[in-house]
Amino acid sequence: MLRVCLVLFPRFQMLAYVLATETMRIANKHCGKELFSWETRTATADPVVASNGALVAPDKTGWSGGEAFDLVLLCAGYEPFAVRPAGLGALLARADRAGAVLGGLDTGTMVLARLGYLAGHQAVLHHEAEAGFREAWPEIAVSDGIYCLDEKRLTAAGGTATGDAILAWIARTVSPELAAATSEDMAHGTIRGGAERQRRQMTADPVLLEMTGLMTAHLAEPLELAEIANRLGLSPKRLRTRCVKGLGQVPSQVYLRLRLDHALDLLRNTEIPVTDIAIATGFGSLAGFSRTFRATYRATPRSFRAGAARAGSSVP
Repeated sequence: MLRVCLVLFPRFQMLAYVLATETMRIANKHCGKELFSWETRTATADPVVASNGALVAPDKTGWSGGEAFDLVLLCAGYEPFAVRPAGLGALLARADRAGAVLGGLDTGTMVLARLGYLAGHQAVLHHEAEAGFREAWPEIAVSDGIYCLDEKRLTAAGGTATGDAILAWIARTVSPELAAATSEDMAHGTIRGGAERQRRQMTADPVLLEMTGLMTAHLAEPLELAEIANRLGLSPKRLRTRCVKGLGQVPSQVYLRLRLDHALDLLRNTEIPVTDIAIATGFGSLAGFSRTFRATYRATPRSFRAGAARAGSSVP
């Protein structure tokens, strides 16, 4: 029997939790026996409120054991660091020494990183939390995929990607045939690979994809548009025409939106000072950043951050 432990943090993503457990339940049903067993613990040792407001009680309290687990998943959402359970690190250490796979769903990946278990591993988490993760742990490679499974770690973006991640783990630990059959029983369709992108690409035009890639790589110190055009082998006029045709915006508008999107992620998911965010997104000064932000979103950066904190997650 393969044993799984799910550790739930306050406001954990309910969809990820349900998909993780239901995928294993359906695999058991297909096999006609209890091949997978799981238990739920919570970061508070008390019932915790999920993202949808439901209250989930732990199956077991305390942080004993760990040696018998095959997979330990940290399930978090809007508030991954609202509590810091003192015994969780010890449980993960025991599980890791025993050969278990350690994982994180959604921002559970951030908890795993803070506890030091992602050094040398590639990580995946929900795209809204990527900006803050990169700022906090620049040494950890972050994939834009939906999940990442290596020999000892499993991280996923949460949501429906959780089903694909668990199916991939089943395929590796039991058999691809069981994973495929479970996917069919779930009406899940084809199991997606981990490299599947979380977000749709802005365009299929390879030149515009390269353009946005250059822009994204130079948010703090924006490149001149003429330099971008030169790197793409186009004149500024030809790039502008291609950009308007493919994206409906001129390059400067695309660049500004990418910088503001990054600012939104940092405001929503980190405690980085607003002045530092202005610098990190290429505005150079707080005044210029605040003026542009307010003109776009009708809110100051600070008021947006305060509102996002109250709502948990909001997009203007």
